[in-house]
Amino acid sequence: MNFKIGDLVTRVSHQHDIVFKIIGFDGNKVFLKGVDLRLLADSDISDLVNINYNYNSSDNEIIDANIREVSLDRSQYFYLPGKILHIDGDNDYLERCMTFYQKMNIKANGLSLSESEFSEKIGDLLMEFRPDIVVITGHDAYYKRNVKGDRGSQYQNTNNFIDAVKVARKYEKSQDKLIIIAGACQSNYEELIKAGANFASSPKRINIHALDPAIIASSLALSDKNQSIDIIKLIEKTKYGSDGIGGIITNGTMYVGYPR
Repeated sequence: MNFKIGDLVTRVSHQHDIVFKIIGFDGNKVFLKGVDLRLLADSDISDLVNINYNYNSSDNEIIDANIREVSLDRSQYFYLPGKILHIDGDNDYLERCMTFYQKMNIKANGLSLSESEFSEKIGDLLMEFRPDIVVITGHDAYYKRNVKGDRGSQYQNTNNFIDAVKVARKYEKSQDKLIIIAGACQSNYEELIKAGANFASSPKRINIHALDPAIIASSLALSDKNQSIDIIKLIEKTKYGSDGIGGIITNGTMYVGYPR
């Protein structure tokens, strides 16, 4: 079977569990990126089959579900949701998250950078955009077999996320004034929280959905600044719940005004 870059495929050996997009070739070796999960992988070309999959339809279902949960009294009050800065190591996922914010009527700025650039550039970006919420995400992986190396070497990009979180916390120490959402698939949740993130992945070192960081960020942007969030309800809105993302109880970032 002939394959080309951009084709959507699944792997026979993994019982077709994840939909991937082909992003490159090296002989019979094919490089893959998860369509919905923030995951990079590779496969022998003989293990792949083409698949028809409409991820836009899947995204719209998630967006519609989140819109339905927003209940605001617009007859008397007006609302100023928190501002989001979304920094992503993957431009495809970034674009999907930006569409999510747009449909949720939230002001967001998004940039695609390599994970190794995050800590170098995040300080200037925070100064430029002055967000209430910053998302630091992209790709990561947990290498279980690398048991002899130091803890950081077991992860593809967790150290890059940690370094970026630490820079962001130097910019704003208060976790109420700047909410940080950090990590990607299989990231070191505990170390990201220790570094100063309000929310992070992944408690059970599992994959997370491409939109999970945006779901957390948008919910915080649309939650009252004077009220603490229901953290269990919030985390349950993500693909795999508390296995994929965890965090600390914090207030929302939205101002409520009167009269409309």
